[in-house]
Amino acid sequence: MPASDLQTHSSKPNIALGVCGGIAAYKAVEVLRGLQKAGCVVRVAMTKRACEFVQPLTFRALSGSHVVVDDYAPDNPDPIAHITFSQTADLLIVAPATANIIAKFANGVADDFLTSTYLACSAPVLIAPAMNTTMWEHPATQRNLQQLRADGVHIMEPDAGEMACGTIGPGRLSEPERIVAAALELLASSKFGRAQDLAGERFLITVGATREEIDPVRFISNRSSGRMGYALAEAALRRGGEVTVVAGTTTVAAPAGVKIVDALSAEEMSQAVARERASASVFIGAAAIADYRPAQRADQKIKKSNDAITLTLERTPDVLSQVAASRANGMLVIGFAAETENVLDNAREKLRNKNLDAIVANDVSRADSGFDSATNAITIITRDDVAELPVMSKRDAADRILDVIVNLRKS
Repeated sequence: MPASDLQTHSSKPNIALGVCGGIAAYKAVEVLRGLQKAGCVVRVAMTKRACEFVQPLTFRALSGSHVVVDDYAPDNPDPIAHITFSQTADLLIVAPATANIIAKFANGVADDFLTSTYLACSAPVLIAPAMNTTMWEHPATQRNLQQLRADGVHIMEPDAGEMACGTIGPGRLSEPERIVAAALELLASSKFGRAQDLAGERFLITVGATREEIDPVRFISNRSSGRMGYALAEAALRRGGEVTVVAGTTTVAAPAGVKIVDALSAEEMSQAVARERASASVFIGAAAIADYRPAQRADQKIKKSNDAITLTLERTPDVLSQVAASRANGMLVIGFAAETENVLDNAREKLRNKNLDAIVANDVSRADSGFDSATNAITIITRDDVAELPVMSKRDAADRILDVIVNLRKS
């Protein structure tokens, strides 16, 4: 994102830059300067070990602000700096991020200023790791990085090359200009870019799993948690949209600010969507609606009188097809295809057969994608394009799906 684009807004982006102890700490100076050239206001926090590589005075002279190392230090002008420092930031960057700080972030340890700042920060977080190759490849480090990705932290993969310790391999801090570019891209997706690009859109999103009752105590359902649907609802709300959610059974809390309509079964979800769809401009079918239900529901609990019982199943309403067939006034209809084989072929067929504007395909047999996972690896298919995305948090995936909706509106 060009610096001029950032500076057209009423205030400049505020960046919190965390610097950890490592030989690459000197490169954080170049990161700071690059951000300033792009029109950002940068404040710096350092760990105590970072001060052994670069003095706080260097960052103070360049940033024009007090550099916080210890918020209990006598010279600290703010007694609750970890709160005000984090809450006034539009983006938190940690470069270099050591194996130690990554482990602390991943496990919620808050034993110094920078770790406390991370826990108090509600802005996007970008970390740029730098460490010995063996440390980078250690299962503990990789496990901590996976947890941070699941928590929504953006990771700048380190470069490969010769380390200061003489080892060769991945672990070198990514080049400062690449870190700055990644930071500006994140800012472009925040209030300094696309935050209100969905203003005026009215979203109707189905979320979670349905339950099709067999008798008063048993039902047919699936493992959907509602994470992806609620991530879409939160992202759409933050980008200016008005959001109504028709929710089945979920295991995660709904985001504040969205209208919730409860629907237990596929039939109830169909009826709720029929009531709400007239006022919607975008429909996203993220719920895992049962395809079949018992043809007859027993009024009383079925007793264990036989070794086996036979259930006759019938089709449930196809909510996505109903919406697509009855759409009006330029409504966009987006579906999901949760598959375990032939993922793209099955998703394309669903896109065509149901006359959708786009479909989000994912392989739910993967451990890092699909039901009840904090991350997702999706492919977004439109009539003209296919975008295969890497594993990312469901919140990040939600924004990528919404980006496609914005582009569909432009086409």
